[in-house]
Amino acid sequence: MKETIAIAADHAGFELKQKLIAQLEAMGYAADDLGTRDPEAADDYPDYAHPLAREISAGEAKRGILVCGSGIGMDIVANRYAGVRAALAWQPDIAALSRQHNDSNVLVLPSRFVSDEQGVEIMKAWLGADFEGGRHQRRVDKIEARERR
Repeated sequence: MKETIAIAADHAGFELKQKLIAQLEAMGYAADDLGTRDPEAADDYPDYAHPLAREISAGEAKRGILVCGSGIGMDIVANRYAGVRAALAWQPDIAALSRQHNDSNVLVLPSRFVSDEQGVEIMKAWLGADFEGGRHQRRVDKIEARERR
């Protein structure tokens, strides 16, 4: 079994989240499903982004995936936490670059702008990419130094 990936979505991202969980498990990952499990329009994205971001920030999970309609709200919430580098991606190349250059540890997907199939491909690209380090490490270090102020 590979690592456990924390995953959460609001009502708008529920369907895609379910597809992503199935694909994660098929790839040998364990999915830590932080909800929603029963989607309703009253599901607010912060209620799902905060717990996942807390897990990443506390070191309880190494990586996570958030899904909402535009991805923007989830991205904003997650990036408020120390050590979280959430990246909103709508194409596989952007997801891969977010890992290679920015060492992103949270992938955020916009379910209203990508199909389920595209979402799975974006996730695969993100999971398959490694941080390149080098000059990119220097840049990530500058982000983290600012967090400690």
